[in-house]
Amino acid sequence: MRDVRTIELEIPNDVNEIERVVEMIRRECAAMHFTSRHLTLNVPVALTEALSNAILRGNADDPDKRVRVNARVDEMTLVVEVMDEGDGFDIDRCTVDPTTPERLLSEEGRGLFLMRKLMDRVEQIPGRGGNVIRLTLRRAS
Repeated sequence: MRDVRTIELEIPNDVNEIERVVEMIRRECAAMHFTSRHLTLNVPVALTEALSNAILRGNADDPDKRVRVNARVDEMTLVVEVMDEGDGFDIDRCTVDPTTPERLLSEEGRGLFLMRKLMDRVEQIPGRGGNVIRLTLRRAS
């Protein structure tokens, strides 16, 4: 039988909540023996970007809104869903390459670009109200 850990949270729409959520999920990944790189780079950076996008963009920094986080981690995979109360967006249209010369000085689009570079899969889940982004990371053998 596989050891599976789940986290289900609803947090205030406040960037001060990000570090606590990231550390909680990082700790569960450590318990499942994810690599040092995953624990110090992939998980914290990608999850911080997803949460900050939900708070600042999806929920427009509105203190009356909430963000939901559902995470599932086992010996092989981490799957995190970050849900905000926003109107939604087109993930493919909003993902740009910030390394091109015309975008080097722009801050737009870096979060989705980083998430896609650091996670094995980044998806937008339709039909669940608001924005739902699912991040998937497979543990290295």
